[in-house]
Amino acid sequence: MLAIIGGSGLTQLANLDVQRREMVRTPYGEPSGPLTFGLICNQPAVFLARHGYGHTIPPHEVNDRANIWALANAKVTQVVSVASVGGIRDGLKPGTLVVPHQIIDYTWGRKSTYHEGPGRPVVHIDFTEPYDESLRRRLLKAAKLAGEDVLDGGVYAATQGPRLETAAEIARLERDGADMVGMTGMPEAALAREMGLPYAAIAVVVNYAAGRGDSIHAIHFDNLQDALQKSMVRVRRIIEHVCQLPPEQP
Repeated sequence: MLAIIGGSGLTQLANLDVQRREMVRTPYGEPSGPLTFGLICNQPAVFLARHGYGHTIPPHEVNDRANIWALANAKVTQVVSVASVGGIRDGLKPGTLVVPHQIIDYTWGRKSTYHEGPGRPVVHIDFTEPYDESLRRRLLKAAKLAGEDVLDGGVYAATQGPRLETAAEIARLERDGADMVGMTGMPEAALAREMGLPYAAIAVVVNYAAGRGDSIHAIHFDNLQDALQKSMVRVRRIIEHVCQLPPEQP
């Protein structure tokens, strides 16, 4: 069963034929909201709004451990994250969709592992490739079938938030090799890896990052919502085609 974690602009999945909602209790506290179970193109799926269904949870306060644990407990087999980002690299203009292949983590203070606490053994996960390549290819194939242009690959810089970055910080991220910047990519991806859940992301560029394009002097929030809503229609089409693709053969 496919799980979709929706970020800003995707607090509900209009193409999900809802069957039930379930609030899950976890050892790590409350998830962002109830899991919404249903069908997409007659295929089972579950949706979770990362920031809550009223968009009330800021990025640095999202309980990622509870969210991922709840999805694993629901026996999902794949997790697709949808997240809005600012474009750093040339060509990543508002409205661009990207399936990133790498992450740089600049967050701090977030609960980022399940392997901690008294008496717990030290566990190291391999995170060389933070996104599941098979699921990435599945997203790209679905986008092609949906007739949607999606960029293959990009480096996602995960910052702490909730404030946006300074122009100097964006310049630093660019020197570090980042192509886009967002606030929710970590520790979500690492926790999914710890749980053994294949995880990949669709990044929606909703604005130029600080100091870039029309954000050279300031981010214009009035323009974000229009780009977000138009892009989410495209994302929903891609998700529909992901659900319709036959299971991959081992």
